[in-house]
Amino acid sequence: MLKFITQRPLWVNILVGIVLALGLFFLFLLSLNWLTGHGKAATVPSVTGKSYEEARKILKKAGFDVDIQDSIYVDTARAMSVIKQFPDADEVVKSNRTVYLVISRAIPPEIEMPNLVGYSFRNAEMVLKNMDLKIGDTTFKPDFAKNAVLEQWYNGRIITPGTKIRKGSVISLVLGDGVGEREFTVPVITGMLFGEAKEILEANGIVIGAIVTDANVTDTLGAWIYKQNPERFDDEKRIQKIRSGQTIDVWLQVDKPVKDTTNPEIPSPL
Repeated sequence: MLKFITQRPLWVNILVGIVLALGLFFLFLLSLNWLTGHGKAATVPSVTGKSYEEARKILKKAGFDVDIQDSIYVDTARAMSVIKQFPDADEVVKSNRTVYLVISRAIPPEIEMPNLVGYSFRNAEMVLKNMDLKIGDTTFKPDFAKNAVLEQWYNGRIITPGTKIRKGSVISLVLGDGVGEREFTVPVITGMLFGEAKEILEANGIVIGAIVTDANVTDTLGAWIYKQNPERFDDEKRIQKIRSGQTIDVWLQVDKPVKDTTNPEIPSPL
């Protein structure tokens, strides 16, 4: 072989090398159609809304590879169903191309419960919606702040901010109903146990405001009220009125004070 090459002139060997290189190049170009499937196209079928297994079978049958690009939580979608596909349905692409799918998660992810207390109902509704949480029952209790969130509940109990909760959970809200129309004489609660007075006031729609305790008070509910604001009479000894939803501030001590029995009794619960 070496002798055959060396016996020929150099220009002949160069010419043979050029011809051989061109032949290999054209052979490569001719094989590209076979290697890349050039000229073979297919229409991407629509698999959005179908289960992942069903979508995979449809795409495989149409000659496409399948890969999961991402999984997200959508409360309106079935678990493990296709939410989005790329390329989109009815696009004409090369055969054997990979179709990427976004599917819905089977288990909702956990998030931290936000603090909605003090928010208006509209703002709380927007926050819950943005965090993929649902609004459940809304109830009202007397409070100055009308339609402001006073409490947030989950599964029958108050839920504190930061508690781990799954997306799609139902949150119930307690809202303030504003100052009520019912007006009555300021009740006398000095000389009463705080727990007893609190129960009666709440039954009448009156809200406990500031609670000031002496240093030795350890049990608030078992402490005695020795001062209240507002009181039944003003500085000119005129009877003062209060409405449902308004507040009364109280001062507490350990020892029972002398109760003022000269004033009328507290109004009965509603």
